[in-house]
Amino acid sequence: MDNRQVIGSWLSGPRAAAEDMGVDFGYRGERLGLPERGPGSAAPLGRRFGALLVDWALCVLIAYGLLASGDWQAAGNWALGILFVLSVLTVSTVGSTPGKRLFGLRVVAESGGRISLGRVLLRSLLLCLAIPALIWDRDGRGLHDRLARSVQVRI
Repeated sequence: MDNRQVIGSWLSGPRAAAEDMGVDFGYRGERLGLPERGPGSAAPLGRRFGALLVDWALCVLIAYGLLASGDWQAAGNWALGILFVLSVLTVSTVGSTPGKRLFGLRVVAESGGRISLGRVLLRSLLLCLAIPALIWDRDGRGLHDRLARSVQVRI
């Protein structure tokens, strides 16, 4: 291997270097048995962030109107608790929060069925801690989904 190849692999990143050596990463969700596109495929990152933004805005508005007595700072503090309750209630019953429904997403178990209440509680708690949700695997799942053995898919 000459110096240009070594430097080129370093600049393009480890994934590109591995692909140059013949490693096939496949598409997001392939290891989980999900289709590449369409309903049932792994949810794209942009839609997931959009859904979370809608859910957070809804929780802040609920907190501001019902619990914070017009104080925006207090509303932000209450919103995290409301997000936890909203996530547990909606994901355990219908499989998606209002934001996920708006963006055409649903949370399902890795095996394809409905996610159990215990897993929903774990997933929601880890989501509220934020850090686990910001660590992704090769399939685009956050650590909170991975530990709860769930996946977000398109409807």
